[in-house]
Amino acid sequence: MLKNFLLQMTVGSSPVTEVTEVIIPEEKTLTLWELVSSGGVGGAVIMSTLLVLSIIAVYIIIERFLAIKKAGKEDANLMNQVKDYILEGKIDAAKSVCKSNDSPVARMIEKGITRIGKPLQDIGTAVETTGKLELNKLEKNLSTLATISGAAPMIGFLGTVIGMILVFHEMASGGGGVDLKTLSNGIFTAMVTTVAGLVVGIIAYVGYNTLVARVEKIVFVMEARTTEFLDILHEPAV
Repeated sequence: MLKNFLLQMTVGSSPVTEVTEVIIPEEKTLTLWELVSSGGVGGAVIMSTLLVLSIIAVYIIIERFLAIKKAGKEDANLMNQVKDYILEGKIDAAKSVCKSNDSPVARMIEKGITRIGKPLQDIGTAVETTGKLELNKLEKNLSTLATISGAAPMIGFLGTVIGMILVFHEMASGGGGVDLKTLSNGIFTAMVTTVAGLVVGIIAYVGYNTLVARVEKIVFVMEARTTEFLDILHEPAV
């Protein structure tokens, strides 16, 4: 009996090692094409539309940035040369200086020089009209960029609404049963369109405001040079 008691103590005090199986969740990554195609025809149309809008927005931002940067370059000696030639009566030389300078300011001043001899009000009107035309060139496609910045998030939200409608349609077709996997995949796909729309909209919005600010700086310079040119025409020598 004592032997059995000692045997029980020995067995009871022996360490027991438990082996726990660790399940590592498998990471699932989705490619861009899978994100687009997983939303069905509606999701593919929405994402394709946003992709086209993003390409257009990036093109406009780059193209306008380079054009505005080029227009903003100004010859520091332009107005001094124009003033000297006008006061000396060398009108053709003043025109040549403006033609050799490819900038909105130079084209405005050149238009004013061609009107020398006419009433000062007519000269100012001609310069102002040319300035408006130059401003219209600088703002080319900026309205399109502004439209994209507002429309892209709305299109993305439309894709989300369509995706949610499809999810609830699947739930209704299944007799009211909820498949969590199907539900989560549908909601995930629907939210992707909203994210894509917001990204495109933010890029277009930031690009638009940046370009508008640079255009406003050029407009300020154009107005200052117009006033300076009209002051030259008030010189007694003229």
